[in-house]
Parts: sequence; C-alpha cells; structure tokens
Amino acid sequence: MANTPIDRLDAAIKKILTEYEETITMDVDAATKKVARAGAKAVSASARATFGGSGKYANGWTSQTEKKRWSSTGVIYNAAAPGLAHLLENGHAKVGGGRVEGRPHIAPVEEKINKEYEEAVIRAINGY
Repeated sequence: MANTPIDRLDAAIKKILTEYEETITMDVDAATKKVARAGAKAVSASARATFGGSGKYANGWTSQTEKKRWSSTGVIYNAAAPGLAHLLENGHAKVGGGRVEGRPHIAPVEEKINKEYEEAVIRAINGY
C-alpha cells in the first residue's frame, strides 16, 4: 500500500471510487445483456411449450439493451408479432362474444429473469 500525503488524500479516494464505479458499471452492463438474451431465449422456449411448435410468434422473441451514463436497460420483446404477446398472455374477447382465456407464458419467465438479474447485480457490487 502506498503512502498518500494528506493534501492528496481526496484525489486518491476519488480515483479509487471512480475505478470501483467503472468496474461495477461494466459488470452490470454485461449482466444486463446476458440476462436479456437468456430471457428472450427462455420466453421463446416457453411460447413453444405453451402453444406447441416453433412458429413466427415463438421465433420472434429477441432482446435489446441500452446503456446510458448511469443505467443499463434490457428489453425483451417479440419483433415478429408485437401486439400478440399481450393478447395471448392475458386473454381477449372473441368477435362473436365470449372470451379466450389467457395462457401465461411470459410471467413465469419474467419472475425467473428478474431474480437472476438481481443476483447478477449483487455479485457485480460485491466484486465476485
């Protein structure tokens, strides 16, 4: 450990905290991208299992990450049929009356992915 004169202590502390911030930011960004990709694959697999087959809807799941200065955001969405996910997940009204029940295939994956992301961020902050 190096000796730091008292008049440069603030600069030394600032440097250490900046390095720590950069490390955490890189780790969280990597975790965001990894978990978003895994989430898209998991929702795609869940859609295949729920609805059978591997049609346009099941194959259309993808993810996108956006990095800003203080945050990293991951979004999982269906590029092939964007409006269909809500209707299939929550159900919808039929044209001639009545209702089609929803078939939850996104919510279970969402819970799992949120937990994985939380654990990845905690690991990034703790440094392992």
